[in-house]
Amino acid sequence: MTAPPEAERFMRRALELGRHAADTGEGGPFGAVIVRDGDIVGEGWNRVIASSDPTAHGEVMAIRDACAQAGLFSLEGCDIYTSGEPCPMCLGAIYWARLRHVYFGFSIEDAERVGFDDRRFYAELALPPAQRAVGQTQVLGEEACEVLDAYLGQPDRVRY
Repeated sequence: MTAPPEAERFMRRALELGRHAADTGEGGPFGAVIVRDGDIVGEGWNRVIASSDPTAHGEVMAIRDACAQAGLFSLEGCDIYTSGEPCPMCLGAIYWARLRHVYFGFSIEDAERVGFDDRRFYAELALPPAQRAVGQTQVLGEEACEVLDAYLGQPDRVRY
């Protein structure tokens, strides 16, 4: 897919937000904007250091901002412009938000050059759970499924 004509304008804003995060010491050089029908509807920058929150990546912050402003948890029909190629966590958030397309500036390989190890996380997630560095163990599976089944039985539950 080729980038739309206004892509450079949106990417420049994402880069500006990433520069802000790095220059202020709030986090790494990651900024993002969410765009719907040619308008920015959400913005975010990396605030990992400022908030002591490892999930406060630029893309996640932009998704939170856009959803809060719209009063919705789905950003269907929106695109995200992000200064850097998304890490696995951000990519997961992008899928959960139902974003349509990701436009990014620097690649994961570029980010690795300055110390960000996203490629390691992608490699780790490609392994079977038993081979990953972070262990996973199921506990009280049957009882947990009772909670799941009760949720399934709610006729007015919101599907997402």
